[in-house]
Amino acid sequence: MTASILDETMIKNRVWHCLECGKCSAVCPITRAHGGSAEGASYTSPRLLVELAMQREAKDVFETRLFWSCLTCQRCSEICPSGINFSAFIRDARSLARGEGRSGACTHGEVIQSWARTMTEPELKQQRLGWLQEGLQIAEQSDTLFFTGCLPYYDVLFSKLGFEGLEIARAAVKILNHLGITPIVLPDERCCGHDQLWQGDLITFRRLAERNLEMIKASGVRRVVATCPECVRTLKIDYPQHLGDHGLEVLHITELIAQSDLSFGKNGPDSTPTQVTYQDPCRLGRHLGVYDAPRALIAGLGFELKEMQHNRQASLCCGTSCWTNCGQVSKDIQLERLQEAAATGAELLVTTCLKCQIHFRCAQKSLEIKDPGNIAIRDLTTLVAEYLT
Repeated sequence: MTASILDETMIKNRVWHCLECGKCSAVCPITRAHGGSAEGASYTSPRLLVELAMQREAKDVFETRLFWSCLTCQRCSEICPSGINFSAFIRDARSLARGEGRSGACTHGEVIQSWARTMTEPELKQQRLGWLQEGLQIAEQSDTLFFTGCLPYYDVLFSKLGFEGLEIARAAVKILNHLGITPIVLPDERCCGHDQLWQGDLITFRRLAERNLEMIKASGVRRVVATCPECVRTLKIDYPQHLGDHGLEVLHITELIAQSDLSFGKNGPDSTPTQVTYQDPCRLGRHLGVYDAPRALIAGLGFELKEMQHNRQASLCCGTSCWTNCGQVSKDIQLERLQEAAATGAELLVTTCLKCQIHFRCAQKSLEIKDPGNIAIRDLTTLVAEYLT
């Protein structure tokens, strides 16, 4: 088989413009973690994977370990002088590989992929609203919809890690109510389809997207707010690209809060540290360009922000993507980031992505990791909710 099946996505994502400068390889988290070892040699690098694609050998590209391990964190695209969109190339090529019956190694027994496929069933009825506590106000009609995402499911799956889970969802509704917004929360909302899209499973992604858009449009809202950067990216960028313009404003909750006149009191827990550091999620940062809003909220809460060595556009990924190919390389990346956070002297690591929290907490509890950095980890949404006046 020739690599002609890759030609279109190579052209679309500017792969042919590669100068072989190697800058992408220098910053790729996976290449940096194990590129110099015998095991790491099998991961190659973004530049070498592009070289394989240019040699028109699709089979070799699909069998390269980096092809399925790539975090699609977009760090390489940030530094590429030729403007190659390597992450998008990987995403598009994975859909072609799926057509050849190939896929990455699923984590957690494929349970997350399984529930996403189950959610494609049009007549599926869920029990998604049991987390709403007394005092949290939602509406049947509103201009704003809170997109909960898979938080109710992740809450069950990762509760043993101490993951905040539904605390994040409750905090979000509390904040919206405080801003005078009574949001709609859909009782049968589906997974946004982010992981399926980036795994190359376009059929499942489109089914999820079509069902969600049908329900969102039927609700009559003009704005969708989410706490998950992956949901925001998917609803804001990927739904219009695959299904056409939907005319909705899509915001991460930190963006909405930063635009408001929300005031904070000093009524947070006495044990809350005064110095914190912040993890820029790949999707919120490099994919969506949101860097200032979370930092403005951290400052507004009265915290002193201690930046890690790699921050903003240069931030390090949390080490795994799309619930696939999580192994020792991922753990080493997570350890590096946790140690970088601890080196700031901060007592608290704040993030705005539920997956960052899950992966870092998992790394801290892993028996494979020595000295994981015993820094506490919180979502910014739950912190904001604690300081509302």
